[in-house]
Amino acid sequence: MTRRPGAYRLRSLLADRVSWAAAAPRTDPGRLLTVLAAVVAVSVFTATVPLLRDWFDLRVYHGAVDHWTHRGGRLYDYRVPGTEYGFTYPPFAAVAMLPMALLDLPAAIAVALLLNLAALALVVRVLAGRVVRRYGWYGCALGGCALALFEPLRDTFSFGQVNVLLLALVLVDARLLATGRGRRAGVGIGLAAAVKLTPALFIGLLLLTRRWRAAGIATAVAVGATAFAALVAPDASRFYWTEAMWDTTRVGRLDYVSNQSVQGVLARLGEPGRALWAAAVLLVLCVWAVRARRAVAAGEWTAAFALTGLTACLVSPITWVHHLVWLLPSFAVLCRAGHPRVAGALYAVLCTSVVWLWFDDASGVDGFLGSNVYAWITLGLLLWLPTGQPRSRRGTLVRSTSDTARAPSPAAPETAAASGQRGPASGAIAAAGTAAGGPGCGATLRETSEPTGSTRPAAANPQSSS
Repeated sequence: MTRRPGAYRLRSLLADRVSWAAAAPRTDPGRLLTVLAAVVAVSVFTATVPLLRDWFDLRVYHGAVDHWTHRGGRLYDYRVPGTEYGFTYPPFAAVAMLPMALLDLPAAIAVALLLNLAALALVVRVLAGRVVRRYGWYGCALGGCALALFEPLRDTFSFGQVNVLLLALVLVDARLLATGRGRRAGVGIGLAAAVKLTPALFIGLLLLTRRWRAAGIATAVAVGATAFAALVAPDASRFYWTEAMWDTTRVGRLDYVSNQSVQGVLARLGEPGRALWAAAVLLVLCVWAVRARRAVAAGEWTAAFALTGLTACLVSPITWVHHLVWLLPSFAVLCRAGHPRVAGALYAVLCTSVVWLWFDDASGVDGFLGSNVYAWITLGLLLWLPTGQPRSRRGTLVRSTSDTARAPSPAAPETAAASGQRGPASGAIAAAGTAAGGPGCGATLRETSEPTGSTRPAAANPQSSS
C-alpha cells in the first residue's frame, strides 16, 4: 500500500510537538527561569563572541548630515575621522535622515534602536502571523533571544544600519499582495528603493509577475522621492548619480570577508574580472525569474519576496553580513513548508560569525568553503526554497480525484455510519491537527486530500492511493 501524502509529516509534526512539550517547563516560575537563563546566555554570547560595531554606520549618517547641514560641507565629502568611509547611499536617504541633525549622537543612537525594534516587530508580525500570539509571552521571549543571536540582526543593530527598516517596508507590500489588496501595494518598495538601490529588484519582481499597478506605484514613488532629493540637494544628487554610485571603493574592498555576494566570492578567488561576474549574475537572475514566477503562480507571495531578497544579496556587488537580514523571510517559508529543522540548522550557522575565522586568509579549499559559507547558504536557499504548487495544478489534481472516485457500494451506508463515529485515534489526530494549525512553523491539518502549497511542499505524487 502506498503511503498517504503527508502521513510521515503528520507523525513527525506530532512527535516534535510532544517532545517539545515534554522538555518545556510547565509552570510560570520554571518558564521565567528558562527565559532568564536564555537572556543571560545571549548577553554573554553577544558581549564576547561577535564583533560589536560601535554604531559605526550610524556615526557615518550622523556625521555626514551634521557636516552637510551645520558646517556647510558637501554630503559625500565627509569621512569618519581616522577612516576612509563616508556616506554612500542615494541623496534621498540623506534627506530622510535630516531630522538627525537636531540630535546629538547618543540621542540618535536611542532613536535608531527604537526604530529598528519597531521595524523588527512588524517583520515578525508579517512573517509569523498568529503564531506569535499562540505561544504567549514564553514563546515570544525565547523567539526574541533567537533573533538576538542572528548575526545579520546583531550587526544591523550594533552598526545602526537601516536594513530592518527597508525589510519592513518591502514586507508590507508582500502582505498586501498576499491578502488580495495589491491595488495598494508598491509604496513600501518604492521608498526602500529610493533609500538604497538593492530593493529596486522588488520592482523587477512586480514587473516579472505582471503586477503592473503595483510596479507603477513603486516606480513612481522611487522616482518621485529621488526627484524631491534632487530639488533639495541638486549638487549632491548630481555627484552621486554621475560618480559616487559607480565607485565601489567608497563602500569597501570587494574581497573583504564580510562581502557575501557573488562578487565577493570571486574577489576572494582573485578573479576580479567583470565578464565572469556578469555571467554569474545573469545566471542567478534567470534562476530567480523561473522560481519567483512559480511561487506567484502558487499564490506564495512570501516565497516570491524571499527569493527576491536572496537574489538581491547575491547579485549586489557588495553584500555585507548585516545585509543578510533579507534571508529572514526564507526561514519563515521553510518553517511554513514543513522544514523547521532545515531552517533551524541554517539559522544556527548564521548565528556563529564563522566567516570571520578567515578574516586574515581566505586561501585554500577551507578558505573557499568557509569564508563564503553565508553566500553558499543564500545560493542554496535560492535553488531549493519551497515555492508551493501552482493553483492550476492543484485544481487538476482535485478534479481528477473526484472524477475517478469509486461508485458507492451497497455497504456505503454502513461504512458511512461507522466512519462518522470518531474513535480515540481519529479524535486525537484531529485535535492535534487543530492545535497545530495556522501559519508559521506549524501546519493546518485538514480532513481533505487537496494539497495546499501554503502549508506543505508539493509531494511527488500527492494523490497516490492504495
